[in-house]
Amino acid sequence: MSEAELDALLRDCPVLFHMAERGAWPTIRRHGLLSTVAALDLFGVTGEARAAALRRRPDGIVLERADLGRIVLRDQKPLSDRGLERCLRDGLTPADWHARLNARVFFWLSRARVLTLLAGRAYRDHAHEVLELDAAALVAAHRDRIALSPINSGATGRFPAPRGADTFLPIADYPYAAYARRRRGERAVELTVPGAVPDAACYVRRVSVMRGPETEAVLYEAR
Repeated sequence: MSEAELDALLRDCPVLFHMAERGAWPTIRRHGLLSTVAALDLFGVTGEARAAALRRRPDGIVLERADLGRIVLRDQKPLSDRGLERCLRDGLTPADWHARLNARVFFWLSRARVLTLLAGRAYRDHAHEVLELDAAALVAAHRDRIALSPINSGATGRFPAPRGADTFLPIADYPYAAYARRRRGERAVELTVPGAVPDAACYVRRVSVMRGPETEAVLYEAR
């Protein structure tokens, strides 16, 4: 991706979206956004509890400690190991893919993607917190660590998109022009940061409580 292409992407997608469990905002303000691995490290989770969290999670896992706060590792209902076996390339296994997902913080580049997820059968009956972040500011601060994905890497569904070693690519290596020709016009679906974004709150412009497409409350709005 060239500088001009990155500028175009940020013009068209000025807001990044992150969906979290209800009640997550105070902990995010304190610790930032953490990958699954980073959250397990912070809470000192080891042994079988850690191993279970790093496999596919059919339900959310709560991490809570008086001195640290509360984090919920989100469930992975839209993902199945059977689906991964059908779509993985480059000799990767489902365990390999889980390792890639668990090592990253994920952002959507479009509100439509968030609304689709919220409307899905797994989530539509529950309230969630949706963070809206300044895309240009976050990219400027974490550019060397960012990788982009052209697919929803955490879902398989009936017809899972192929995925492999080149699914997550650094900005400089991402084939923007090739994806610009896609019918839906999405040049990138996910923006990811390995490990954690400890200063995430600095880029947050709005935090909303949403149930399906409806906004139930606004918890925070930058001035």
